[in-house]
Amino acid sequence: MKYEDLKILDELREKGSITEEEYQREKARLLNDTPNPNSFGAGKPLFGLQENTYLMLMHLTQLMGIFVPLLGFIIPVIMWFTNKETNPQVDLHGKNVLNFTISFLIYTAILSITIVGIPLLILVGILYLIFVIMAALRANNGIYWKYPLSIEFIK
Repeated sequence: MKYEDLKILDELREKGSITEEEYQREKARLLNDTPNPNSFGAGKPLFGLQENTYLMLMHLTQLMGIFVPLLGFIIPVIMWFTNKETNPQVDLHGKNVLNFTISFLIYTAILSITIVGIPLLILVGILYLIFVIMAALRANNGIYWKYPLSIEFIK
């Protein structure tokens, strides 16, 4: 597998798609088997799930609040607390989920107080649904995505 990757890397260098410096860095990484710090997904299974699947579920469990109030907050918190010490990606995504949930609870509270804000609640609800699905899909593909409009309460 390494030889195929090296061949592809060499072709990219010859085509000018990557610089000599990038080629040397990636070649050394491939030969030393060091993981790419910008990617994840090869971590230990969490509760029998692969890391990407676990992170995707952590994002999707926010939608449980649609059916049972506060469940969309409690489940991600439990998932985060149970694995944040052993897995840095769970810690990163957990903080992201909590910041997003708290931010949107504040937005909902502010908009529901004002008469003008009541129609905007529909838009907030739609954005919440779209953002959760986007984050879950990206987490399943091994990409960290910071939620837009999220206030960073937990760093």
